[in-house]
Amino acid sequence: MERKHLSAFALYQNALLASTPEVKTSSVKITAKKRKENGIQPPKSIKKTKRKQMGKQVIKAAQREERVERLAEEVQCGERSGVALDALLSDLAKVSNSRVRASKLFQWLIHPIPSKSFFRDAWEKKPVLIKRQNPDYYTGLFSTAEFDRILRRDDVQYGVNLDVTSYRNGKRETHNPPGRALPFTVWDFYESGCSLRMLNPQAFSSTVWNVLSILQEHFGSMAGANMYLTPPGTQGFAPHYDDIEAFVVQLEGKKHWRVYNPRSENEVLPVVSSPNFSHSEIGKPILEVVLEAGDLLYFPRGFIHQGDCLSDVHSLHITVSFYQRNSWGNLLAKVVPAALEMAMEEDVDFRRGLPVDYLTYMGVQNSDKEDPRRAQFLSRIEGLMKKLSTFAPVDAAVDQKARDYLHDCLPPMLTAEERASSVQGAPSRWENGEAVDMGVAIRGQTRVRLVRSGVARLCSDGEAVWLYYTADNSRVYHKEEPKSVEIKAEHTDAMEFLIHAYPKFVTVGSLPCKLAEDKVSLAELLFKRGLIHTAEPLQQS
Repeated sequence: MERKHLSAFALYQNALLASTPEVKTSSVKITAKKRKENGIQPPKSIKKTKRKQMGKQVIKAAQREERVERLAEEVQCGERSGVALDALLSDLAKVSNSRVRASKLFQWLIHPIPSKSFFRDAWEKKPVLIKRQNPDYYTGLFSTAEFDRILRRDDVQYGVNLDVTSYRNGKRETHNPPGRALPFTVWDFYESGCSLRMLNPQAFSSTVWNVLSILQEHFGSMAGANMYLTPPGTQGFAPHYDDIEAFVVQLEGKKHWRVYNPRSENEVLPVVSSPNFSHSEIGKPILEVVLEAGDLLYFPRGFIHQGDCLSDVHSLHITVSFYQRNSWGNLLAKVVPAALEMAMEEDVDFRRGLPVDYLTYMGVQNSDKEDPRRAQFLSRIEGLMKKLSTFAPVDAAVDQKARDYLHDCLPPMLTAEERASSVQGAPSRWENGEAVDMGVAIRGQTRVRLVRSGVARLCSDGEAVWLYYTADNSRVYHKEEPKSVEIKAEHTDAMEFLIHAYPKFVTVGSLPCKLAEDKVSLAELLFKRGLIHTAEPLQQS
C-alpha cells in the first residue's frame, strides 16, 4: 500500500503536535490567544496530499552530492589550509554548496587541527592554542590600516561601534565620549594608553562580513566578531569570562594571554558573561602564552581570561564568537511553557487542585521537616514532570529558535556569479526618463535554487505558514526587524521542495504545485526577495 504524504502546509500547521502522537488534533482546545503568549499558535488541519516522486529523487540526489563534496573536503582540506585568505575566499566562491563552503572555511580557521577532532576533544571542554610561526596566515581579514580607513570613511559611533577602554591598577574603565569616533580623537586615546574595541567590524569590513556570513552556516548560530587594538605595554580589560565560544585570531603584533579554569561547576558554560574579577578571585592560569600574528587561541564560555600587550609592540586581534544563548536550556525555555499549556488543556491531572494543607508542610520553612506528606507531594510533582514531556512541542520550539537565529544572522554575501543570476544582477534600470530592461521573466524551464542553504526556513504561527529569511538583514545586529513573508497553502510543498533540493538547481516547472501559474508566481516571489538565483542570468522575454 502506498504511504500517504502529509503536505508541508499541514505539517507546519500541525507543528505543535509533531512530537506528541498521543494527542489527537481534534482534542486540542488551546485558544490562539493563549498559545501566542508563548509564541506558538494552535494547529490548523488541512487535507493530505501526495508528494511527487520527482521531488524525492531531486532531494536524494542533492543529499548524495553533499556527501561526495564533504568527502572531497576531507581529502583536500589539508592541501588548501595554508592558502592566503583572499585566494581561499576566491576558491570557496566556486564551491556550489554553502554548507561545504562553511566547513572548508572553518577548517582553514583552525588548521592544522581536523574539525572532527576539535569538536570531539575541545569544543565546550578546554582551551586550544595553535602556534603557526606564520605571521601572514590571517593576512587580509582585517588590519589597523583598514580600521583607520573606516574611521575616516564611515560613521563610527562611540558606544555603538567603538569602545575606548583601559585597565590600570586593577580598575577597568570605559572612556567613550558621545557622538562620532573621529580619527584625531580615537588615535589620541590610543596614544594615551587606551585600548580600542570595535564591536561589529562586519558592519564596515566586507571581508569580515564574508567570513562570518559563511561560518554562521557551519555553526547554526550567530557568528559575531569584536576587534581589539591595544597599545604597547597596556591592558584594556579586567579578567572575566564570556557567554560565547571564543576564537582569538591574532592579526598583528603580540599579546600575552592568561586563561583560567571556571571557578566552579556553576560557572561551566555559563548563561551570561561575568563581572570583572580581581586577581585574588581567579587563582592560577592553566594556560599562559604570547600570541603572535597568525596564531589562534580558542577557549569555551566560562573560561576566565585576560590579555595584556608586551612593552615593545602593539596588538591587533579579532575575536570570532559563536553559541551565545544556544544551549539545551535555551531550547527548553521555549518548550516547557508551551508544553505546560497543552498539558493543562489536555490532561485533567494537571488541572486537579493542590492539597488544601500543602502550605503547612511545603516551602523552604518546612524543608527540614520529616513529614510523609512531603514525599507524596514531591512524588506527584515528579510524575507530572515526566508526563509533561509527552506534550513537548519540540519541533515548534526549534522553529522558534530558528526564527531567532535567522534574525541574528548576517545577510549572505553573494559571489559575482550569484549576483549576476539573482535579483541584484537584473538589468532593470532608469534610463532617458523611463524604466528599461524590465522584460526579464521566469518560465517553467528556468532552473533555480536558494542562494544559500540556510537563507530561509518555513515556520508556522498556527494561523499561517511563514518563510523567515536572512537576505534583507542588516550587517548591524538586529538593526532591522525579522524578515518574513507568508507562504500560501498551495506553495508550501514547493517551498519545502526547494529547501531540500539545495544545492541542486531545479526547474520551476518541477515545483510540486497543482497549477503552472502557482509555480511561476512562487519563483517570482522568491526571486524578488533575493532568496533564489537562476542557473544562468535571466534573458529578455
